[in-house]
Amino acid sequence: MDTITLARLQFGITTIYHFFFVPLSIGLSIIVALMQTAYVRTGSDKYKQMTKFWGKLLLINFAMGVVTGIVQEFQFGMNWSEYSRFVGDIFGAPLAIEALAAFFLESTFLGIWIFGWDKISKPLHLAAIWLVALSSNLSAFWILVANSFMQNPVGYKIAANGRAEMTDFIAVITNPNVLLQWPHVVLGGLTTAAFFILGISAYHLLRNRSTNMAVFTASARISLIIGTVAVLGTMVFGHLQGQHMENYQPMKLAAAEGLWNSESPASLSFFQIGNEADRTSIINIRIPSLLSFLTYNTTDGLVHGINELQAEYEQKYGPGDYVPPAIWLTYWSFRAMVGAGVLMFALGLLGLLFSYTNRLPKVRWFLLVLMPAIILPYLANSTGWILTEVGRQPWIVFGLMRIDQAISPNVTPAMLLISLIGFTLVYGALMVADIYLLQKFARAGVGEEEPVPSKDAPTPKQSRLKGAY
Repeated sequence: MDTITLARLQFGITTIYHFFFVPLSIGLSIIVALMQTAYVRTGSDKYKQMTKFWGKLLLINFAMGVVTGIVQEFQFGMNWSEYSRFVGDIFGAPLAIEALAAFFLESTFLGIWIFGWDKISKPLHLAAIWLVALSSNLSAFWILVANSFMQNPVGYKIAANGRAEMTDFIAVITNPNVLLQWPHVVLGGLTTAAFFILGISAYHLLRNRSTNMAVFTASARISLIIGTVAVLGTMVFGHLQGQHMENYQPMKLAAAEGLWNSESPASLSFFQIGNEADRTSIINIRIPSLLSFLTYNTTDGLVHGINELQAEYEQKYGPGDYVPPAIWLTYWSFRAMVGAGVLMFALGLLGLLFSYTNRLPKVRWFLLVLMPAIILPYLANSTGWILTEVGRQPWIVFGLMRIDQAISPNVTPAMLLISLIGFTLVYGALMVADIYLLQKFARAGVGEEEPVPSKDAPTPKQSRLKGAY
């Protein structure tokens, strides 16, 4: 493989791996804060147990997110130095704010929350976890501000030295793309956390241990409400992003739909196998007029196709191939994302029905389904980012800089291959450790029943000393 392909593959792998942890931290911090709020208001020990149990899993996930996120920062300087040189004056500002004003705030108050149990007042301790949740979501906002400039450049000028320079900070942080992307990511994070809680709660409800039933029944009910509302909101903002896409990145929309030629009204592709070499479809099952309806809220409207957009971009930007690589990947990523979302919404509605009728802990088949359903939000998150990033290519900054112009000039395929293998092995080991820790503490529950010791049974101190005599 060539340098560009290896660099793209390395960045893609590290990004997707990092994004396994980010949505869970975003959503779980909010849900844990809500649980602790219920504890402070009611004084119920059940909510305190819930807060501590899910908070412990939040800490494990947060630590992994920090470790994998650090690597992302180095990628821009090592593999994409030309990109950093061109857009660093703009891209670096939100990243710096994220680190100084969001990440450090999040880390500081997370430490206060961890070590502050029973040492500071309940309201102050509660404020600490809410500040963790706020800063976690602010951190996501600043990262998405940087990414949105890549999707839809605003508030800049090209200086005499050829670099992009910021001219309007307000325009950058109110980019129409980020105003849709941020709520979509936050709601996706809440969905991830809700189904994470649901799957683990289902496991404990199936075990039917009396010490766990009240805690995990309440956890499941809370996460069902939050998850169902959140996945619906995610789909709404995803739909709005699709409409935004036709105006700002029509090639991405065409690739996501496998739409080779412009249509008016445009049909929505249900299933397609295409020949990317000659840009035609071999099998193409489409629903008439539905794509126009989703794009314009009317059954009549022009949606531009790949072939026409390629010709238009050649006139506008000069000779070159402006079609995203691997159309099939963009096409099926979109369908995997939407399919996972629809399935989660259906499970949420069914779970709410069982919860409303107080049958949730007793419907074993549904609890068995909820356990593997933990995978669904991770599938949706990963394929959503694949669609977002691969669909933008060959641009790294849309309309301003191509991928081939952004690569570091001094890196070689050997360097990238060695580092790619190294990252993959290290990340694989970290993933094993993370899964081990999460499943270990998730299986433990909130306190298993222990046999009552008899009068003649040795005390813990006697048991420890027994081997010494």
